[in-house]
Amino acid sequence: MLANLNTIETISKEEIKKVAPSVFTKTGSSNVSEKYSHIPTERVVDDMAALGWGVVDAKEIKARKNQGFQKHMLVFANPEIVINGVDGDTVFPRVLLTNSHDGKNAFSFQAGLFRLVCSNGLVIADEQFGQMKIRHMGYDFEALQKLITEMVEKLPLTVESMNKFKNKQLSEEQKQQFALEALGLRFDTENKTFNVQEFLTPTRKEDEGSDLWSVFNLVQEKLVHGMFDYNSGSKARKARRIKNFQQDVALNADLYTLALQYA
Repeated sequence: MLANLNTIETISKEEIKKVAPSVFTKTGSSNVSEKYSHIPTERVVDDMAALGWGVVDAKEIKARKNQGFQKHMLVFANPEIVINGVDGDTVFPRVLLTNSHDGKNAFSFQAGLFRLVCSNGLVIADEQFGQMKIRHMGYDFEALQKLITEMVEKLPLTVESMNKFKNKQLSEEQKQQFALEALGLRFDTENKTFNVQEFLTPTRKEDEGSDLWSVFNLVQEKLVHGMFDYNSGSKARKARRIKNFQQDVALNADLYTLALQYA
């Protein structure tokens, strides 16, 4: 089913607070060092808005200790920046921000893509279009503006990567090898068996085909959403959807890196 265009609409601070209240923590945790400079993530939300980027998703990790200071993630979109594929496959660049208020993390910004035909979040993790950080002590609006400008300037590299994926045709053997390697990114595959042919069966027309872009998106969605069964020893299992945003981002990054090897 096609994703609703409303999925790229921004959410309000009240909506963010419901799912990730740590974004609005006003002070650092009690165990931070004297050198720690507290910058509330809410300030970055305001600064990103001034640059044309609104929050479209928010998450935080569950924490028994340090509640309110735990790691959280915000996903930003700019409605004026869109990548239109020649085949009608529309992609929206995203900026993923992770931070915490316990002194353990700098502001980390990572580029991503949102594909209109499904709800996949695709993290770009190559050396040219990767992750950038700003230390709390060095944070100001100018530093953020410089970082976001650099990320936007690298967007043509994303288009180039997409084109390489679309132009690369995979043999059946290569498709199965890619699928197995991708499954190995999420599971310890020892003592596990997978029906690779079933795993590679498209769930929508847009992902039919043997080009790397179609195969990549198919595999990515199934891995993240747990849309397949497997056997662990003699027991049949159903893969679970990934709910931890850190695992989700890491898997997406590793999968994109794997796909680059095939491109």
